[in-house]
Amino acid sequence: MTSQPFNAAALRGAVDLSSLARPATPAQGGPAGGAPGGGPARGGDGLRVEATEDSFTAVVNGSVTVPAVVILWSSSMPETAEFADLVESVARASEGRFRMVSVDADASPGLAGALMQAVQVQTVPVALGLIQGQPVPLFAGVQPREQVEAVIGKLLELAVQHGVTGRVEVLEAAPEGEPAQEAPLPPLHQEAYDAIERDDLDAAVAAYERALLENPADADAKLGLAQVNLMRRTAGADLQAARAAAAAAPEDVSAQTLVADLDVLGGHVEDAFGRLIDLVRVTSGDERNAVREHLLELFEVVGAHDERVRKARGALMSALF
Repeated sequence: MTSQPFNAAALRGAVDLSSLARPATPAQGGPAGGAPGGGPARGGDGLRVEATEDSFTAVVNGSVTVPAVVILWSSSMPETAEFADLVESVARASEGRFRMVSVDADASPGLAGALMQAVQVQTVPVALGLIQGQPVPLFAGVQPREQVEAVIGKLLELAVQHGVTGRVEVLEAAPEGEPAQEAPLPPLHQEAYDAIERDDLDAAVAAYERALLENPADADAKLGLAQVNLMRRTAGADLQAARAAAAAAPEDVSAQTLVADLDVLGGHVEDAFGRLIDLVRVTSGDERNAVREHLLELFEVVGAHDERVRKARGALMSALF
């Protein structure tokens, strides 16, 4: 389970989770997703939640807007607890692009057994992703951090492909003994998320652009704008036709950038980056700048912490200078 294919088919009928949880209150919060189910742990900021049989339905519902990574571990096995903490640290490094959901097999044996049966494994730890309520098997057993980051990176690419671009909204600290309060979304961010939910991508782009006019350093607005622009550019595109057009016109900026967009959506991130870096080398003037800016926007989509982005930034500098 350490090298699962990540594509659109992975979200269709891989595992049926509908029977794994009892009815629960729907997930609270806006499109970026408040903490579902059992509520936040580890500081109360919502990046890690503890799920049980009673709250797992809310976890599944919450993945409609924010991707989730479920880690099944055992409090009686310290190495699995340490691994759960490692995945939590990856979630924090991702700046809220996914929620880490912790399931202690000892505390929730019924849920643990159902999850293990669903993904056909017999040991912990086990990891699976959730996107729009649909599961994606990730890996079994303790994995090195580099492998965890790579697999979760592919899961996040798949999430973008399916329009799941929300982030965990960090909860404000509360006095000891009082529940944490969810920080409200800025009005323009809320407007953008509402537009995405009703499939009005133009309105979402306009909202993010206004947010950036108000605050050019708004990192969440930059990410949201890049993701929605990618969804808008590729809507209705035919991959085979796009590849044929790009092959026929290797220096056509529009043809090449469309294929790069489709490659990012399909998980072929390095191919997309390589295509545009090669195009930078053979173009000049306004065309070259357009390619450079398009590549920088794809960097935003994939994420600044992704190793492929770091390598591609170096290659882009070499191509430019």
